[in-house]
Amino acid sequence: MCSVASLGGPARVRSSAMVAHVLFLSHPLDPKRVDSSFELEYEAAQRAGLAVALVDSAALDERAFERAVRRVPRCEPSVEAVFRGWMMSVTDYAALHRALAARGMALVNDEAQYRHAHHLPEWYPLLRTHTPASVWTTTGSRFALDEVLAMLEPFGDASLVLKDYVKSQKHDWDEACFIPSARDADAVRRVTERFIELQGDRLTGGLVYREFVPLEPLSTHSKSKMPLTREFRVFVRDQRPWLSSAYWEEGDYRDETIPLDLFAREASIVQSRFFTMDVARRTDGRWIIMELGDAQVAGLPEALDPERFYRALVGE
Repeated sequence: MCSVASLGGPARVRSSAMVAHVLFLSHPLDPKRVDSSFELEYEAAQRAGLAVALVDSAALDERAFERAVRRVPRCEPSVEAVFRGWMMSVTDYAALHRALAARGMALVNDEAQYRHAHHLPEWYPLLRTHTPASVWTTTGSRFALDEVLAMLEPFGDASLVLKDYVKSQKHDWDEACFIPSARDADAVRRVTERFIELQGDRLTGGLVYREFVPLEPLSTHSKSKMPLTREFRVFVRDQRPWLSSAYWEEGDYRDETIPLDLFAREASIVQSRFFTMDVARRTDGRWIIMELGDAQVAGLPEALDPERFYRALVGE
């Protein structure tokens, strides 16, 4: 047994819940208060009957993992928990996982499952026929133009999108993301060098070059001016898609939804218990998988009501 004190008093825990505990990041300046970015989720989780606790974000930034979880209750026997916070390296996630396990909290994904959905080279071989063609380096931020151009030869004159194993610089679309032609050495060099500069020490794994696939247009981002396409975020739990939402907060989706079984077979082979699958419709009408991510560190789209998310999490 374990009990969790929350901002609203003791939480009511439902025995039928898919998961009973949610661990949120604390405010950077106040470890007893939830990070402002997660306030609505924190309150929605409590209303859904979930127990909540805080992970100290300042200690987490310092990689002091035992101190980061000092306000998480000890549970015996072990209970399953979901973490809601920012992206972190696989190494840091593994350390957080161990620190929580010592307190009887078993995060829904272990280190291998987190890596599998978080890093494109891990999941790409399983889904390669349903996602844009991709190649990647394994040397971090090291960039050798001749080697990359040789790697890009199979793309011919196709346009490309650049990212690392985890993230792109899509809001700097023309400068650090989109490459008009894989054969344009100057463009490959310019976009790659700018991407490396912007990613800095956050660059994860290596450089990933993906074929640009024309998608059904939606709008243009009001701030970055990047093209927005008709994309949806699907949340998958135990290999079954169970919740979806429009991805972008801008543009008119015309109340369109997608069938949850659209990529059910593909979701069933991903080696993670809790992940997101971002899907989009091509201009020829076919659907395609754009990205996967660990659902614990994936943002809720603005179109997705946190109440709906946490009610789904407890199985309502």
